[in-house]
Amino acid sequence: MTSPRTLLAALAALTTTVALAAAAPAAVADKPGGGHCARQSKVAVPGAEQQKVACLDDLTTAGTVASGHTRAADFAGLHTPGTVNPTGVPGIQVDGYFPDTSTTNTNNGWNHDSQFVIRIPDDWNGGLVVTGAPGNRSQYANDFVWSDYVLAQGFAFASTDKGNMGTKFYDDGSSPGGSVREWNSRVTELTLAAKRVVKQVRAKAPQRTWMAGISNGGYLVRWQLENRPDLYDGGLDWEGTLLRADGPNLLTYLPTALKHYPAYAATGSPAAHDAMIAAGFEPGSEFLWPFHHTVYWDLTQQIYREEFDPGFDGATEAGTPYCASGAPQCDADYDYFARPASVKEAMRSVELTGRIGKPLITVHGDMDTLLPIGTDSDVYAQLVDDAGQGASHRYYRVEDGTHTDALVPAFPDRLRPLLPCARSGFDALTSWVEDGTTPPADATVARPTSGDLLHTCALG
Repeated sequence: MTSPRTLLAALAALTTTVALAAAAPAAVADKPGGGHCARQSKVAVPGAEQQKVACLDDLTTAGTVASGHTRAADFAGLHTPGTVNPTGVPGIQVDGYFPDTSTTNTNNGWNHDSQFVIRIPDDWNGGLVVTGAPGNRSQYANDFVWSDYVLAQGFAFASTDKGNMGTKFYDDGSSPGGSVREWNSRVTELTLAAKRVVKQVRAKAPQRTWMAGISNGGYLVRWQLENRPDLYDGGLDWEGTLLRADGPNLLTYLPTALKHYPAYAATGSPAAHDAMIAAGFEPGSEFLWPFHHTVYWDLTQQIYREEFDPGFDGATEAGTPYCASGAPQCDADYDYFARPASVKEAMRSVELTGRIGKPLITVHGDMDTLLPIGTDSDVYAQLVDDAGQGASHRYYRVEDGTHTDALVPAFPDRLRPLLPCARSGFDALTSWVEDGTTPPADATVARPTSGDLLHTCALG
């Protein structure tokens, strides 16, 4: 039989062993790179009014949808069904918001705009990728197209809702153009904060910081590289929105679609068709016009016109949906160039110039029927050249790419996904800056006759 003295000694030794075992992970976790979710207690997002920190076994959408750390509805429709993403990236997620007075974003139960998400993988590669939401979506909109992809490579990731969202993004109490101006300031705010958070967790600042974005998110990439190039090492612009005070912009061609498409749809009118093509819509994109008339053109015209020119329709808010040309204050008859100078000044406050200060890669589909390539990236590429920055820019026009990858299954013989081309562009960008590997020259990327178009895209 074991003596009481021996038993007490054994218990004491066991207690010491357990204490040491319990203390060891905490000590390791307090060191940069010390283990799963190391130093998460260090996170204090500069300027944030609210934050919450989570240690997750999987930061990708494969894990965060189930755990409630993203919303699948926020990124629905931005990729082609069947796209396979990397999974199994453990690390830290930080959700929060910066001070703001608008309350459209209901994520996390906060009812508060200027929400953000920051993710730091355990296996960090020293880089940070910043994005802003496309369209009028939330901070989780880029989770499938960008976050999963860059986290799997080891990058930290940060995204913002841009400070206002939804179809009434213009209604945030600011002057004309102010909501869009806030988009840009919120991206800058998040970039500065995310760099600090990464340093808190990893004990060193990111060695490289990148921007990537789609549609309005692509606009944000362009604007940041023009106006805050000191914060970034380069950017990937996927079909960014072009805003120019002297045109083109959304308000210079969408009214043409609203005015002439109904006649073309009803009668096949050659004159109406010619007016659409003259406005910038690509020949051959006609099969996409019905969808865009139903879903995009009318709403987009109304809400962006309300943002820059709320006086056009008087007390009416964002116009009359699907009004017929000739009706009073109808957006189908909107003439941007005939509007007061104040409208152009509002647009000028957020316009793009092409004066980028860091390397930029642009990817745009030639079948884009919301932001037609001829009135958008073709023009922007020329602006960059005119600004003397062409050597820092690469532009890839992707044959059969359209604005929304989710449309590909409906027209598999006519469309191809742009997501793999955007990701190839991002890889080319990082290799260009980090390794000095010159990316392929500007090109139209022809559609291959075979291969996995859902996951691969050769830019050369």
